[in-house]
Amino acid sequence: MTDNPFRPFDTLLDEGRALALLRQAVAGAEDGEIFLERKRSEALVLDDGRIRTASYDASEGFGLRAVRGEVAGYAHSTEISEAALKRAVETARLAVGDGGGTLAAAPIGTNRHLYGDADPMADASFAGKIDVLKEIDAFTRGLDPRVVQVSATISAGLQEVEILRPEGLRLRDVRPMARLNISVIVEQSGRRESGGMGGGGRFGLKALLDPAHWQPVAREALRIALVNLDAEAAPAGVMDILLGPGWPGILLHEAIGHGLEGDFNRKKTSAFAGLMGQRIAAPGVTVLDDGTLPDRRGSISFDDEGTPSNRTTLIEDGVLVGYMQDRQNARLMGTHSTGNGRRESFAHIPMPRMTNTYMLGGDTDPAAILADLKDGIWAVGFGGGQVDITNGKFVFSCTEAYRVKNGKVIAPVKGATLIGDGATALRNIRAIGNDMALDPGIGNCGKAGQWVPVGVGQPSLLIGGLTIGGAAA
Repeated sequence: MTDNPFRPFDTLLDEGRALALLRQAVAGAEDGEIFLERKRSEALVLDDGRIRTASYDASEGFGLRAVRGEVAGYAHSTEISEAALKRAVETARLAVGDGGGTLAAAPIGTNRHLYGDADPMADASFAGKIDVLKEIDAFTRGLDPRVVQVSATISAGLQEVEILRPEGLRLRDVRPMARLNISVIVEQSGRRESGGMGGGGRFGLKALLDPAHWQPVAREALRIALVNLDAEAAPAGVMDILLGPGWPGILLHEAIGHGLEGDFNRKKTSAFAGLMGQRIAAPGVTVLDDGTLPDRRGSISFDDEGTPSNRTTLIEDGVLVGYMQDRQNARLMGTHSTGNGRRESFAHIPMPRMTNTYMLGGDTDPAAILADLKDGIWAVGFGGGQVDITNGKFVFSCTEAYRVKNGKVIAPVKGATLIGDGATALRNIRAIGNDMALDPGIGNCGKAGQWVPVGVGQPSLLIGGLTIGGAAA
């Protein structure tokens, strides 16, 4: 696959013929587009002193969609040609039936660019990336004699997208992505614990490969591992929880964010369905989904239907005021797209998805919130979690947490899981810190078998009455 810019209408398709075929596919439909994509990515993993993985992936293709009502006909191919496009038209037409629909208005075009278009993989040679991984391994091992294993990953990719809509609108976006992660295992007296840190965004690898960036990342990964080395078993029971800023916003993303996506609410399968305009959270709680933040992992100049990304207020001062919408669900709900129609690749149909979802900060000093915590858990880092969209019930594991009594940090704890439901947690927010932060750029979101990069964020939050799963009290 060539490194030349992806220009399918210059080399593989005649734009006029492609537009005619698209219009044939959506005749009598309400929406549709041709989504063309080329994606390249690489990942290098050093584990226990050796390169374990060095992978390079490349793909390209198109997807053609015709939408009528709640039904969408979709066909995709790895062959970008007029012949393949003709076959796709026949498949997509099956959803249109006898027609009768009227094409929805085209999205408003945009010239906004939220990130550069340079290829992050070109920022360093293969040998140079290997050398950095080896430097990370040696440096991290030298920080503490208890380090027994180091894993480091450098990954980068470039997604090139073109969208052709039946109105003749044609859009192009080049979406870079880079990331560096370090994890550490330490051992003391036969006990092993781990810690990890990393991040990235829609920019080049150059800054991530600078020792000024990765050395603090390595130190933070080691710090978390050493904290866990001294951790005691987490208590079990119902208690107040202080969530730290930044990455703990993943709980907000999973337990609340998915429930505010348009399709779940249109189908009334969300715990928040039918609550528009009602108070669903404590006063002071304002939650946004914002795809317009420059260089952020979850940002997009326009979504995968061609709608410019947006800064959408979902909850304002505790009141539900908005959902995240793609074009199809917005039309069926009598509203407008918020620029949240996203797809994993050309082989997938778009659906409402989050971009960067976060809660705005309050006016309380987080140190004062901690000082007021009588008996609870201070949860600073999170690992995996699960949520049931229909009722908002969630289970999240903590990777760094502390027991707090009478405003004092007593000891780190391990094995803590937070159990609750999003609606109750929103109502039970008792304090909002003034330290809102976004995550370092590590988020991925899964929905209906599709994965897309996302961002999360929040300030420190005191939530009353969450269930902690841990050791017996």
